[in-house]
Amino acid sequence: MYTHFRLLISTALVAATCFFSVPAYADEPAQHEPNKVTEGINQAEHKIEHNLEESEAKFNIGEMIMHHIADSHEWEFTHGVTIPLPVILYSADRGIEVFSSSNFHNDHHEYNGYHLVHGDSEKIVPVDESRVVYDFSITKNVASMLLSAFILVFIFVSIGKSYQNNKGKAPKGFQSAMEVIILFIRDDVVKPNVGPKYEKYLPYLLTLFFFILVNNILGLLPGGANLTGNIAVTMTLAVLTFIVTHLKANGHYYKHLVKPDGVPVPLLLIMIPVEIVGVFMKPFSLMVRLFANMTAGHIILLSLFGLIFIFQSFMIAPVISLFALFLNFIEIMVAFIQAFIFTLLSSMYIGSAIEEHSHADHGH
Repeated sequence: MYTHFRLLISTALVAATCFFSVPAYADEPAQHEPNKVTEGINQAEHKIEHNLEESEAKFNIGEMIMHHIADSHEWEFTHGVTIPLPVILYSADRGIEVFSSSNFHNDHHEYNGYHLVHGDSEKIVPVDESRVVYDFSITKNVASMLLSAFILVFIFVSIGKSYQNNKGKAPKGFQSAMEVIILFIRDDVVKPNVGPKYEKYLPYLLTLFFFILVNNILGLLPGGANLTGNIAVTMTLAVLTFIVTHLKANGHYYKHLVKPDGVPVPLLLIMIPVEIVGVFMKPFSLMVRLFANMTAGHIILLSLFGLIFIFQSFMIAPVISLFALFLNFIEIMVAFIQAFIFTLLSSMYIGSAIEEHSHADHGH
C-alpha cells in the first residue's frame, strides 16, 4: 500500500512539473524544448525520491508497529525506559546458560557466542551455526503471562478470604463487582450451554474467561505486552478447549462424526470428511478470532499515533489523540467481548460433546 501511495504521489508531482514547465519554455526554440522539459522532470523525480527516502529514514511506521506488537527479550515501557529480561539457553556442549539480555546492547548485538536477531520476532541464534541451542528465555510475553497469573491468583484468593470472613453477609466493594461477573458467566454462559454437568467444567471456563480478559486489558496499557495478540498463546488456549472437549466427549459425539443422524448412506462419503474438518475448524476459529481482533486493535491505535510523526504537525496531533482515545475505549469493550465469545464458544463445544441423547430425542 505504501509503495502504491508513493508511486501515486511521485506521478502527480511529475505531472504537475510537466504542466508548469512547458509554458516556461514556450518562447525558446523548438529543438531545446524537449531537453529542458526532460531535465526539469528528472530534477523533480530526484527531489521527490530524496525527500521520500529521507522521510523513511527518519520514521518507519511499519517497523515501529511491529516492534511494539512483537515479542522481545526486554520490556520497553516507553522510549528509553527498558527492563532487560533473563536469557536462558541450553545446549549440549555448554549446558544451561543464564544472563541478562542487556549484554546484547552493543553495535553487533552479540554476546558470548550468541547473536540477537531483530525482525518480526526477536530470536537468539548461535554465531556458530553448527550448534543446536534451545531458548527458554523469559521474554516480554512470558513475563506478562506470569504477571497476569499473579494478578488472577491475588484477586481470587482475596475474594475467597472475603467470603470466609463475611459468611452470611452481603458482598461489598470489589467482591460484589466480581460476583456479578462470575454469576453472569455461570448462569448465562456455562450453565445453559454445557448442561446439567456444568459444575465440572465451570472452574476451567471461568479461568479461561478471566485469563483472556486480564491479558486483553494489560495489552492496552502503555508499554503492555500483546499477549493475546500472539498466535502461539491463542493456539494454546484453543488446543486446551479441544483437549477438554474430546477427552470428555461421549459415544454419541464420536458416532455422529462417522454416521450423522438422518444422513443417507450415499452421502456419508461427503459428510464424514465435512464433520472431521469441522472438528478441527472449531479450535482454529477460536485461535484466529482472538488473535486477529486483538492484534488489529493494536495496529490501528499504533498507526494513528504514527500519523503524528509522519505529518510532523502540532495541528493534527490533538485530533488524532482524541480519535485514538475514543478507539481505546472501543478496545476496552472489545477486550470484554472477546473473552466472553471465547468462553461462550468453548462452553458450546464442550456441551455438544457431552450432551446425552435419548431415544425420544432421536424420534423427535
